[in-house]
Amino acid sequence: MSLPAPISSRRGRQAVDLAWEVTKLNCRSPITINAELIAAYQAASSPHSLRALASDIEAFDHWCRRNGRVTLPATPETVADYLDARAGQGAKPASLGRYKASIAKIHQLLDIKDPTQADLVKLRLRAIRREKGTAQAQARPLRFKGPVRDVERDSPRGLNVRALLEACAGDLPGLRDRALLSVAYDTGLRASELVAISINDILEALDPEARLLAIARSKGDQEGEGATAYLSPRSVRAVAAWREAAGIDAGPLFRRVQVRRYKARAAVKGRSIDSISGRETWDLRKTLSKPAVKARVEYDIGAAALHPGSIGPIWRAIIQRAFDRGALPDLTADDLARLLKGISAHSTRIGLNQDLFASGEDLAGIMDALRWKSPRMPLAYNRNLAAEQGAAGRLMAKIG
Repeated sequence: MSLPAPISSRRGRQAVDLAWEVTKLNCRSPITINAELIAAYQAASSPHSLRALASDIEAFDHWCRRNGRVTLPATPETVADYLDARAGQGAKPASLGRYKASIAKIHQLLDIKDPTQADLVKLRLRAIRREKGTAQAQARPLRFKGPVRDVERDSPRGLNVRALLEACAGDLPGLRDRALLSVAYDTGLRASELVAISINDILEALDPEARLLAIARSKGDQEGEGATAYLSPRSVRAVAAWREAAGIDAGPLFRRVQVRRYKARAAVKGRSIDSISGRETWDLRKTLSKPAVKARVEYDIGAAALHPGSIGPIWRAIIQRAFDRGALPDLTADDLARLLKGISAHSTRIGLNQDLFASGEDLAGIMDALRWKSPRMPLAYNRNLAAEQGAAGRLMAKIG
């Protein structure tokens, strides 16, 4: 039997070969691998989904080995105990649901009876959800003017995108970060979609100062129907400044910037050859004077796109630098520490979602702008704003 070739991402990240991964699992008896079925599943799945499945199954296998259990085929008791153990380690109900789905998927791909369909597994998971609740911790939003009621008229306050953009430096890292943050807010792209932007994805718009962004594929569009997002003149200017400074004419738009800093060096006077013993074997070049050297900074622009995992840290670094430069004057150091804990790559997407809601856009418009397939997540992200701006919130604001 020939195993399918590994699946690798366009950006050269680690390949995943599910058939090979299965051969390493703790099995009760030899498993018959349907190579064609697994190859078809790999071809139909995104690299991110494949890595997540492989990671989940590897974690399940390690737990089974440590606890004297069989990974494949797993029994309902083993799956239920595993979910209990992960819950005891702090795993959230949403994560437990993913682990259960991964265990089910690997059994289905190997044509083995799915243990997760047993009532024992379902009832254990339901009990965990009842105990812990199903509400997920939400990333802290990055709104354009911060936590304001009127996004058009109110002045920016607190943690806000406008102040962060203005605080970005004029060097290469600063130009990259300004363009990255501006585009992320305009489009509400997820991290994987944001780093996948290439120069050819930027299209002309009716407004000569704006642009359109072609989104070839997204989390909710695995079949590649495509979508289009709007880039404001602010983002167009930021992208143009970054491209010109970095010399990017083709390929990925957002790339790594490596910074090398060299300290200044004072002049060094050389020694006379007559003062050196053993001069017949001395390298004469070592007696030459060394001139003074000014401090300098050099930049190295990568050829590959940023990794999706770098977006959250970039947002936190931008915020920290803006605070250090006094660009967020109404925040204290304690405020900053608290806010930074909630910042993730998703913060710009949530911020745009909330600003659209606060500006009066209806659910259909918000779903279209952020390419949601279901109303569940935009409603969840706007839950707090809806409570504040709902009937009771409006009444309490009037009566004080």
